[in-house]
Amino acid sequence: MPTKKQRRRRQKDRRHEYEFVYVDDEGREVEVDSEELGQASPRRNGKRDAKRQPQKGRDGRPVRQVAAPSWRKVGKRALIFFPLIFLAFSFVNSQQPVLTRLGVAVLYTAFFLPFMYLMDRAMYRSYLRRTGQPAPQRQPRKR
Repeated sequence: MPTKKQRRRRQKDRRHEYEFVYVDDEGREVEVDSEELGQASPRRNGKRDAKRQPQKGRDGRPVRQVAAPSWRKVGKRALIFFPLIFLAFSFVNSQQPVLTRLGVAVLYTAFFLPFMYLMDRAMYRSYLRRTGQPAPQRQPRKR
């Protein structure tokens, strides 16, 4: 998040109008045509163009790359969440036997596996739309 000083500077830059000139071969300053100005400058009359660069985010930084979803990544994430779920159930249901708490933790972890995969897939598809990349072709299953 930009600081207050940075925001004020940015607002000041947007308030002022600039003249665009270039120096020709003889050393004279020549004004830029409005057609050339529209192509060379990202702003027109202080406003940004309606079209965004597909590889840039709203703040001008490149869009963070999102990896394609995979069950292997989901399994690794489940190995991280399983102990956390077990500890949560141990804290809430401290009177139940340990095997019961383990079983419940396994069930909840198994229940969340497909949802974690679907969330990864949704994030990946959103990334593809933002960057303008085509969706990968679906490969047939190996049997």
